[in-house]
Amino acid sequence: MNNVIETMLNHRSVRKFKDEALTHEQIKTIVEAAQSASTSSFIQAYSIIGITDKEKKKKLAELSGNQSYVAENGHVFVFCADLHRHDVAAAMEGKDVSTSLESTEKFMVSLIDAALAAQNAALAAESMGLGICYIGGIRNQLPEVVELLKTPDRVLPLFAIVAGYPDQHTDIKPRVPFHHVYHENEYEQDLETYKQELEEYNNIISAYYQERTNNERSDTWTAQMIGMLDKKARLYMKEFVEGKKFDLK
Repeated sequence: MNNVIETMLNHRSVRKFKDEALTHEQIKTIVEAAQSASTSSFIQAYSIIGITDKEKKKKLAELSGNQSYVAENGHVFVFCADLHRHDVAAAMEGKDVSTSLESTEKFMVSLIDAALAAQNAALAAESMGLGICYIGGIRNQLPEVVELLKTPDRVLPLFAIVAGYPDQHTDIKPRVPFHHVYHENEYEQDLETYKQELEEYNNIISAYYQERTNNERSDTWTAQMIGMLDKKARLYMKEFVEGKKFDLK
């Protein structure tokens, strides 16, 4: 055990922040930590857009499902898959690499690179005593987000991280048990064992909600997930992604 691992294990989403902006030095440190993440073949296929303009933050909050903490925080970092710079690099080198840039493989690389960078940023922020929350809601209305952020083709806003000084106490939500996530040598082959492990997790989550809400809520993880997945959401995404010249080949 060490300070880094303790910070990781202490993660929780924060959705209420004090009215205190991050300093330039804090922002720079968080972004530099993000840039230190592993990147496939040194491609660095992501960009980060920081939002400081209050009106833009309000608009982004509205587009994200009217989540107030997207507008009220210390800083907003929007993580984008970015192959635009590689388009520019190709022009500088006098080459056409569109077939590669439009492949599913490079699309996956850009998503993975952005996610790795974001998690580094999140950990850096939390190690500085800040709270964070990932915002996937920016994908609710991506055409409007793209217009707001003025991102070119081959740049795809994926999610945001809001960061700041916490103004609330939030509990750590129990994750799926170790033995259900970690498979040794091969994926779990016994479906009954697999279901039993999920039932175990259902009991853990139900107890967590009962304690947190004084028995007003007791839903299970599987019921919660299927309730969410049963709703048709963001079904425009494939067409939109292809329109931004990702995942075409």
